[in-house]
Amino acid sequence: MKIKILIPAIALIACACTPSQRPVIDYGYEVVHTYPHDPAAFTEGLFYLDGFLYESTGYEGQSSVRKVRLETGEILQKHDLPAQYFGEGIVNWKQRLIQLTYKTQAGFVYDLASFGVERQFEYPGEGWAMTQDGKRILMSDGTPEIRFWDPETLKELRRITVTEESYPVKNINELEWIKGEIYANVWTTDRIIRIDPESGKVVGRIDLSGILSPADRDGQTDVLNGIAYDAKLDRIFVTGKRWPKLFEIRLVKKPAAQ
Repeated sequence: MKIKILIPAIALIACACTPSQRPVIDYGYEVVHTYPHDPAAFTEGLFYLDGFLYESTGYEGQSSVRKVRLETGEILQKHDLPAQYFGEGIVNWKQRLIQLTYKTQAGFVYDLASFGVERQFEYPGEGWAMTQDGKRILMSDGTPEIRFWDPETLKELRRITVTEESYPVKNINELEWIKGEIYANVWTTDRIIRIDPESGKVVGRIDLSGILSPADRDGQTDVLNGIAYDAKLDRIFVTGKRWPKLFEIRLVKKPAAQ
């Protein structure tokens, strides 16, 4: 005799959900450690590699690429861009460092060790930020779209549109690849969103309100921007434009809304 097992419909629905269909999860944060950061650095790009931070700063006449000692904020190496360029996002690929510029549709490829310029390249539209997933470079341009590039040719392969509850998310800024997701600053906000790289759907929201205290702000302090990840030790770092501090944070899941 066969026994029919009835599974509630709600359970079937739950089991059928893909990651991009699940409810968006909200997170707060805990500060694990605080490090010094150059308060004059208008941070546009940030990544962590082999014990050091690499940072790109913006504004015409003030733009640079830097190698920075995490623990002290000391600038160990620096390359200044020509004055006509507004430096934007950076990413490492093999033994190279690649940098975008804001509105000039020009990027630079450097030798990672020496910061010597190897070549210049062009792309359409604005340049905001970059990261990489081990196979492709991901690039943001201030719109809801994220471009995927071939890391060798720097030619576009595909795009996704970032959506939050079906609405496009504008001002996608600094990017970081963390455990199979894209983390992105949303410009002018204290939010980082976590994005499914296949669908473009927002699967998580991180509220970093209050991380930089009023006492650490002055007339030059600008918005949150800068995410770096230490995959070996599973550490997330965040900072902002002209912030005097850089923070290692731990995400704290918020209770689900009733």
